[in-house]
Amino acid sequence: MTLPDFTLIAPQLIVLLAAVLVPGLYFLTKNDKLVGMASIAAVVAAGLYLGWMILEGVEGSFLGVYAVDAFSLLLTGLFLMVALLVLLASLHTVERDRHHGEYYALLLAATAGMMFVACAQDLIGIFVGVELTSISSYALVAFRKNDPRAAEAAVKYLVIGGLSTALTLYGFSLLYGVTQTTNLAEIALAIGAAPSAALYVSMALLIAGLGFKITTVPFHMWAPDVYEGATAPVATFLAIGSKKMGFVALFKIFLIGFIAAQATVVSDMQYLFAILAAITMTVGNVVALSQTNMKRLLAYSSIAQAGYLMMVLAIATEYAVIGGLFHMITHVFMKGGAFIIVAALCYLSMGDKLSDYKGLAKRAPILAFSMLIFLFALAGVPPLAGFVSKFVLFSSAVGSPGVEMAGQWIWLVFIAVINSAISLYYYARVVKFMYVDEGESDERIKVPMSFMAAIMICLVAVFAIGLYPEPVIKLCEAAAAALLG
Repeated sequence: MTLPDFTLIAPQLIVLLAAVLVPGLYFLTKNDKLVGMASIAAVVAAGLYLGWMILEGVEGSFLGVYAVDAFSLLLTGLFLMVALLVLLASLHTVERDRHHGEYYALLLAATAGMMFVACAQDLIGIFVGVELTSISSYALVAFRKNDPRAAEAAVKYLVIGGLSTALTLYGFSLLYGVTQTTNLAEIALAIGAAPSAALYVSMALLIAGLGFKITTVPFHMWAPDVYEGATAPVATFLAIGSKKMGFVALFKIFLIGFIAAQATVVSDMQYLFAILAAITMTVGNVVALSQTNMKRLLAYSSIAQAGYLMMVLAIATEYAVIGGLFHMITHVFMKGGAFIIVAALCYLSMGDKLSDYKGLAKRAPILAFSMLIFLFALAGVPPLAGFVSKFVLFSSAVGSPGVEMAGQWIWLVFIAVINSAISLYYYARVVKFMYVDEGESDERIKVPMSFMAAIMICLVAVFAIGLYPEPVIKLCEAAAAALLG
């Protein structure tokens, strides 16, 4: 009997092994910094191995459930970057808490789940990865169990997450009943041959179930409460990690399983996704205008970004997938950097209300400048990364390069551009608080190095990708071709 090639999923196994060993390491040493650094070392080791796989052009299939290709390698690397940023932000944030070993183990397990979703080519693989991340995330939100806000957020997240899981699993079961397979490529063939009423029900359940994960309207109401109640690093992980995992699952199911089938239901689905995208980006941006808490503002901003990414499912072309992947990458650094600054200020007991940011430019000029860059990048101000990724994503609604313009989705890109303009207003409000308004104190604040390292990584990436996007676009092109090929 030939054993499966475990080297194909070595990055996931490294992170999983670290998740298993970290609690034991903390039990033996009682050193929270050592456990944190060991977790970072595991993520870096997995990243180095992944880099070797990319350079060597490693491809293959593991047990027919997980595939290693350009798409899975790119998303696996992105999720490892998310874990690195969150771990750096966590080194000081959790030092005042207990159970450090369990915290880092849960974070690593959630990361491994996202990495498995990136590689999955089967409904079972997607479900296992999504649930590994989700269950770990429930515990992470409730980590400060003596904090009433955290407890309330965790209960809401658990109840809504359980409903999401039930809807998703029921959708999977119906899809299996219709197609008699769990393999995505075989599902595409079966759907094209015999679409049925059960298929529509399955699609509705999957959109609702995974819609909770990506916070699309009307399944978004949990996000602001959970982001506000969770610690800032955990909120960062949910915004830039867990949500991206949900989009990867949607891309795999709908772009491979449905769109590739060219079934009669495809056009109906595309218009449904277009309407959901328009509503989601509009609700997210409009409600963000009235927010007075920074976490809630970034939560609604994240909902709006989900609306932008849903355009990929509506347009359903390779160029749209390139734009979606590109925007996912830039969003990790833009939104991640903003949330990490919030985490640093919460650690320094400055609070998370917008009024707490008054005079920040005098007290912490580097933090204020970084926040300005991240917020303007999220709004799509050139020449930052957000402008380039939005340009590629939005232009996909008009047509692919070298192809005659298509007017079908011009209304959608018009709504997206209007929403980007709306977002600039509430981002500018934060900048006004930092640079124009006077704070209660002018005393300079000192930010720990781990926070600064994470912020600098994000800042450099936002500038570098904005000024020289070609390498990242090339990676996205190869990943899109692998996904749709």
